[in-house]
Amino acid sequence: MSTHFKKGMLFCFIAALVVVLAACSNSNDGSDQANNNSQQAAKNVAATDEKKSDADASGAAQTTYPLTVSNYTTENGTWVAKEQTFDKAPERVVANTQGAAELMIRLGLTDKLVGVAALFGSVPEDIADEFKQIPVLAEGYVGKEVTIGATPDLVVGRGGLFEDADWGVGTVSSLNDMGIKTYVQSTSVPDASLDSLYQDITELGEIFNVQANAAAYIETLKARENALSARASAETINYASFSDNGDGTIGIYNGNGDTFIESAMSLINMHNMLINETGTLSLEKLIEINPDAMIISRYAGGIDPEQTIEKLLANKQVQNINAVKNKKIYIIDFNNFWGYGDSIFTGVEGLADDLGL
Repeated sequence: MSTHFKKGMLFCFIAALVVVLAACSNSNDGSDQANNNSQQAAKNVAATDEKKSDADASGAAQTTYPLTVSNYTTENGTWVAKEQTFDKAPERVVANTQGAAELMIRLGLTDKLVGVAALFGSVPEDIADEFKQIPVLAEGYVGKEVTIGATPDLVVGRGGLFEDADWGVGTVSSLNDMGIKTYVQSTSVPDASLDSLYQDITELGEIFNVQANAAAYIETLKARENALSARASAETINYASFSDNGDGTIGIYNGNGDTFIESAMSLINMHNMLINETGTLSLEKLIEINPDAMIISRYAGGIDPEQTIEKLLANKQVQNINAVKNKKIYIIDFNNFWGYGDSIFTGVEGLADDLGL
């Protein structure tokens, strides 16, 4: 997504436009059960390893501090590298999104979280109780003043929210100047892929000295990756994303910054037809590309996507689009994709179920 966010309702608009899917038919029970089982196994590993050193648990290396990791900041609107040095494992962490907090929980780091914001999706059932322990700084995006008020020694999460704005936690430089370390998820910067997720997990494992937990969870996720690849469609499924513009009209989203999502979708041979498009897109463009499937996100506080789908199906202009003719229009939880974390697998697994893969 863009690294610059506007406040207020524009957030909802951008969120709704984002690439998301899961079937209108809501047929995800089988995938959810498998997902919960694998995630519970990883959670159990994390709980055990938290009580022991990484070396005792599985022979994984322990972190030697000070530890320096290459992370990110922005210069003139462009992401560039910026090192972060940790003298010890952080003790007070603010996650600027739900997805970042969930990833911390998966690594056995719930007790380190002193705040979370941007609660736009459903929390996975197997970590819901732990998630409830985290203080909610804002249901939507949290500002710099509230973030600092939580007295964090680390702010972690989506790159686009590291801005000095009432919806941003503060720039990387401004937080660093106050002695607050930052960790921008590499999944949320340009040219990200699934490998970026594994990089984030590995580096967080090093930062918090839970390297065994991180390694075990990566293995769990790679097993899910392999299982999805085995389910891939024989033919490429070309899709496009849409939303309600907020005024009752249909909006089309290009998703040209969503390389992390494109990487995950490619596991089942799905492709965003508009990923290289720029500017405002019209229904005429949608008719021109004629997608096989269409997707729309469901997020807390947003317009009901089922109502938007009804409007689309009633629009005479789009009746010859394959996705409309064949009723291949899908809804998915916003956090699964734009949490920039491990729940991307839950989203793609649910979509694979809905497509009958």
